[in-house]
Amino acid sequence: MKVLYLDESGNHGLDTIDAEYPVFVLGGVIVDRTYARTVLAPRVRQLKEAYFGRADLVLHTADIVRAKNGFERMQEPVFRAEFFAALNAMMRELEYKVVACAIKKDEHLARHGMDAADLYMPSLGVLAERFCSEIGDALDGGTIFAETRRPDLDRELNLAWERLKEPGIRAIGPDVIDERIVDLSLKEKHLGMAGLQLADLVVSPIGRAIIGKPTREDWDIWDIVESKFRRVGTRYDGSGLVVLPE
Repeated sequence: MKVLYLDESGNHGLDTIDAEYPVFVLGGVIVDRTYARTVLAPRVRQLKEAYFGRADLVLHTADIVRAKNGFERMQEPVFRAEFFAALNAMMRELEYKVVACAIKKDEHLARHGMDAADLYMPSLGVLAERFCSEIGDALDGGTIFAETRRPDLDRELNLAWERLKEPGIRAIGPDVIDERIVDLSLKEKHLGMAGLQLADLVVSPIGRAIIGKPTREDWDIWDIVESKFRRVGTRYDGSGLVVLPE
């Protein structure tokens, strides 16, 4: 079975658009479930134990770069450089495929107006289609995990998921989604699922790249993320990364 671990970057609402980050990214990593349990999870745990002496920390981009919530040692320049080098090496060596849908909010709003669908709908639909292609013809061959957030956001994501299975919503039939993907399941952050932590690490660099924001001065992982995009042939645009409006 394959697993798609989801995360997001940016605000999915259209009522306010942050001029510094006018993009919404829904993305994540596709991993074989057995690999996630036997290789991914132990490797993430070992990294945290080696550098922080504990496995219960959750790798979260904002906490890492801001050196807070257990990552206070990241304030030490030498330690920070060593940890980023080890983190990059792990992300490069692990086996996973990145899929993401990035929506340029200004352009989306200009094209569709305030009647535009909630951004979860088009982005989740894009990812579900590509996940189904990865699953192939296997019945119940995949499942999706995402992290819980505020109750209202969880409801909106669940609603978008249910709507994907309505007739006429996506290019692939709702029966295909229903047959191939078991469920979309929301998990508490404190559970520390390694796949969700990996998904968190990849979505922010995608958003920054889309809007032309410079990579972080002391932590550049865009080349790693780019190398991991799902591809058809040699190209990842349209297969691993979809930017809307097209």
